[in-house]
Amino acid sequence: MNKTKTAMITVCGRPNVGKSSLTNALVGEKIAIVSDKPQTTRNRIYGVVNRGDTQYVLLDTPGLHKPKTLLGEYMMKSAEAAAGGTDVILFVVECDVPLNASETAALRSFAKSSTPCILLINKIDKINKGLLAKYLSELSGEYDFRAVIPISALEKDGLDIIFDELEPFLIESPHFFPDDMLTDQPERQLIAEIIREKMLRLLDDEIPHGTAVVIEEFKDEKTLLSVRAEIFCERESHKRIIIGKNGEMLKKIGSYAREDAEALFGTKVFLDLWVKVKDNWRDRPTLVANFGYKDE
Repeated sequence: MNKTKTAMITVCGRPNVGKSSLTNALVGEKIAIVSDKPQTTRNRIYGVVNRGDTQYVLLDTPGLHKPKTLLGEYMMKSAEAAAGGTDVILFVVECDVPLNASETAALRSFAKSSTPCILLINKIDKINKGLLAKYLSELSGEYDFRAVIPISALEKDGLDIIFDELEPFLIESPHFFPDDMLTDQPERQLIAEIIREKMLRLLDDEIPHGTAVVIEEFKDEKTLLSVRAEIFCERESHKRIIIGKNGEMLKKIGSYAREDAEALFGTKVFLDLWVKVKDNWRDRPTLVANFGYKDE
């Protein structure tokens, strides 16, 4: 009987660098929401990849940034805590974007803790190859990476190389998750995140960052999944924008979210959306915790 092996892998980097797109690509399914806006990911999300007797557990983290709200502080603590107890770190950067202060501090911290770190240079499908070679040389000379891999999460370029480089960090142990499990996220959280993703894509920059989604009702009726969700925002003016003229924007958010939810769960979904205001909730500890952003 073959012995099972596992590796716990933390995926980290600045906001909007492609961490969630990479996690989705490695898992082979969409388990983390993505958008072109920074700070899309708020919680740590586990993605599970099974290859024969081997299980890779990927921990997708919020982006490294300078927090401006209590919610932002929670996100940074979550990202920093994820690096503890991991077998290896996948540090994702973009070639044409200089490292920010949070990224530099994180790399120095990893070096002090002797945590193995693999550098992934993402979005190579969008950059000049000469610029890539120069960037590779600069970062490799400054930091001690176990490997440096140019990738494109969007084009799924370089994924097999990542798995090859992760192999030395596998240890003999039982699998952490069942072999048919792709993520640790409960169904309620998956739907809440799908709704939030649609707001990130459809609304202006600042508005979706001030929203939270709470699933108040979740009924699985065999051939129909019935969901009632409350969207919380910080201002009455934002509420009006989210609802839109004659409710058109809210209908659009619900329609797109329902399509994704039906594809994910393989059943019809009835989605009932409501919008409420909680002034400055991102700086109110009780509300931040009540909306699911709290230390485990």
